Amino acid sequence: MADINLKEITLIVGVVAACYWNSLFCGFVFDDVSAILDNKDLHPSTPLKTLFQNDFWGTPMSEERSHKSYRPLTVLTFRLNYLLSELKPMSYHLLNMIFHAVVSVIFLKVCRLFLDNKSSVIASLLFAVHPIHTEAVTGVVGRAELLSSIFFLAAFLSYTRSKGPDNSIVWTPIALTVFLVAVATLCKEQGITVVGICCVYEVFIAQGYTLPLLCTTAGQFLRGKGSIPFSMLQTLVKLIVLMFSTLLLVVIRVQVIQSQLPVFTRFDNPAAVSPTPTRQLTFNYLLPVNAWLLLNPSELCCDWTMGTIPLIESLLDIRNLATFTFFCFLGTLGVFSLRYSGDSSKTVLMALCLMALPFIPASNLFFPVGFVVAERVLYVPSMGFCILVAHGWQKISTKSLRQNKL
Repeated sequence: MADINLKEITLIVGVVAACYWNSLFCGFVFDDVSAILDNKDLHPSTPLKTLFQNDFWGTPMSEERSHKSYRPLTVLTFRLNYLLSELKPMSYHLLNMIFHAVVSVIFLKVCRLFLDNKSSVIASLLFAVHPIHTEAVTGVVGRAELLSSIFFLAAFLSYTRSKGPDNSIVWTPIALTVFLVAVATLCKEQGITVVGICCVYEVFIAQGYTLPLLCTTAGQFLRGKGSIPFSMLQTLVKLIVLMFSTLLLVVIRVQVIQSQLPVFTRFDNPAAVSPTPTRQLTFNYLLPVNAWLLLNPSELCCDWTMGTIPLIESLLDIRNLATFTFFCFLGTLGVFSLRYSGDSSKTVLMALCLMALPFIPASNLFFPVGFVVAERVLYVPSMGFCILVAHGWQKISTKSLRQNKL
């Protein structure tokens, strides 16, 4: 992995500043009002321990009306802004812009793991300027995404250093990874999904396994015709340690919300309270909707409520074709990335993981969320999209260069 240089950092920071400098003159809008203006946890008179007892909006976690969004470290940065400028919005927006620049620079370092130098810069610049980030960067509450992403990427980079000489285990990076995952989760809940990305990286990138090879090895072991390779045992140990730590974080998180899920209304998420098959068809359709926003962010919206996306109530709805096409395309990329062991398939696999895994908490798959579509939750998934685009550009430019030489 090549190191990033000062010229690249300056370029990325300059591009971020050029895109978002006008946000410094914005005020507080929409959710900023509840999270900043009406949140007593920002005031110096409020004890610091209260930040760890209340949700993101300043409501006690024990109350039923709480949204159960436990992000004390993000609220702590709001409190720092309040100490510096009270409720003057410029410092809040400035810190958001700085955090976005930091994420973009760290993302460049991550890209160097899977792309060449030029393609890595392209991916990082695309991430820095992608319009889908407008809500996350210019909206003060989007800081949860920005701050969590810093520790999310740092945790992943730390884990990539856990493989020592002769495939030995280096425990210090693993311990640091667990710590950074915990910090990322205290900034926003999706931070914990980096553990899944680390697991995929360990099995398919660091160890170089493919799905057919794993199936063959497991089949031979179950039939008693072979033993598990020592390298695979080491991989299992690392994954078990990582998953156990993650499980512990999940248990603590469940205790914090007192085993209660937040209560949302039909206005917040109409599909969540709709009958079968409307609920399933609509939730599945929202996946290609989000993917289309990454591919063509020409129609962005700050508030996807009030029937912005009508429910899909029938199998005959034409929008189901979009859902079908999306899953076919995703499945094709998944099969390619898991079946083959080349560098291209590894890059595609990690890009897909970055797109899919961090989006799971917002997908309504395990629990309902309080929105239909929220562009800010695409902040981390857009990293995978940017890697895919840069990888495609790398393949096309390489092919064109070869043809020119001929």
